[in-house]
Amino acid sequence: MSGAKVKRKVGIYELGRTIGEGTFAKVKFAKNSETGEPVAIKILDKEKVLKHKMSEQIRREIATMKLIQHPNVVRLFEVMGSKTKIFIVLEFITGGELFDKIVNHGRMIEDEARRYFQQLINAVDYCHSRGVYHRDLKPENLLLDVHGNLKISDFGLSAISQHVQDDGLLHTTCGTPNYVAPEVLKDKGYDGAKADLWSCGVILFVLLSGYLPFDDSNLMNLYKKVSLFHVKTTLLISAAATSPCLNYSLYVQISVAEFTCPPWLSFDARKLITRILDPDSETRITIPELLEDPWFKKGFKPPVFEEKDYTNLDDVDAVFKDSEEYHVTEKREEQPVAMNAFELISMSKGLDLGNLFEQQEIKRETRFTSTCPANEIISKIEEAARPLGFDVHKKNYKMRLENIKAGRKGNLNVATQVFQVAPSLHMVEVRKSKGDTLEFHKFFKKLSTSLKDVVWRSATEGDQSVN
Repeated sequence: MSGAKVKRKVGIYELGRTIGEGTFAKVKFAKNSETGEPVAIKILDKEKVLKHKMSEQIRREIATMKLIQHPNVVRLFEVMGSKTKIFIVLEFITGGELFDKIVNHGRMIEDEARRYFQQLINAVDYCHSRGVYHRDLKPENLLLDVHGNLKISDFGLSAISQHVQDDGLLHTTCGTPNYVAPEVLKDKGYDGAKADLWSCGVILFVLLSGYLPFDDSNLMNLYKKVSLFHVKTTLLISAAATSPCLNYSLYVQISVAEFTCPPWLSFDARKLITRILDPDSETRITIPELLEDPWFKKGFKPPVFEEKDYTNLDDVDAVFKDSEEYHVTEKREEQPVAMNAFELISMSKGLDLGNLFEQQEIKRETRFTSTCPANEIISKIEEAARPLGFDVHKKNYKMRLENIKAGRKGNLNVATQVFQVAPSLHMVEVRKSKGDTLEFHKFFKKLSTSLKDVVWRSATEGDQSVN
């Protein structure tokens, strides 16, 4: 593009906008400069990884993804390291989370839910055949590609067969509360395959009903619903693909699983859900039995694909070494990133560029365009954010806004970045990186009121507001 500025480059990859962010990592859109292929690069800070003793978890996540080469699992291309960063190059998935589809459109008809569930079970069954247990299956970790196919992501809490102890069981209590199997909480060990299948059953219930079978604002009440035993344990909760885990010491009196299927479900669907959400892992349906279930088998066509051997872990070890011979070359950006056509398309709904700058429902992120200079946009956002109680941290044409007061889910953090679309047109992305989504919605409404003079509108938009 005319007037394009220098981008940040890592090895052969040109980095673009941030598409995900957590305490320990960022995920950026990138392009292979040799092939033009779009990818997502997960960037971790080595110092934070070592400080929080996460090296083994990162190694495990990478090694696990190398073991899994399935069309319904996010593909790992390569892993690289610099003196300060670890770069995990992943398949770029454009369709968002299955979670957002449920939130925006509600429950699905059985045929649609069945298709996603079939893809999920087929991929999970493949993972288990390779000795991999995900342990944090939930709609937030299920992505959708441009064709609407499901892709399992985030293997940060996964376990492999080597983690199974002498009793043949796993013993680390982990997962997300609403999706955790009862036996995971016993502190007596559990079968990773059976625990994953329970989580799949919860996901199927959510797809068909639009709500969770086990849900309570009080965690103590939640666990009274989902288990049979009194335990004292530590629960690791993975909040998102790049979020840290939270620890909870739980003393609970646990009873049998109690849930009610909605009346609109077919008899066969109810029967299958009941067999999966059996609190007794010994009598719970297994995946081989599930594959023969009449409701599940309807229209099922397993994918045909070719596996490649990616089991060499030399590059995984190399990223943690300090020797410069193992380091990838980094070049940093100095000016607003110029966006190309593909990046614009990847941010729109499907391939319809007409939707890109129109009003959209605000979820975790939103965007607006401006004809103001980039420096002026940054200054205006800072002027608007500080009176709302936010600390402002600026770096080049990126900003991090942190609410001084803690909200329902800690301090709300908002990331913003200015992109150059054309020499006289910029696009501004405002994204929640931490905290409560509802609080982000309220913040953006207040921010947009202060930015009316900054936002570009076409003549046909009249006096419509930015949100």
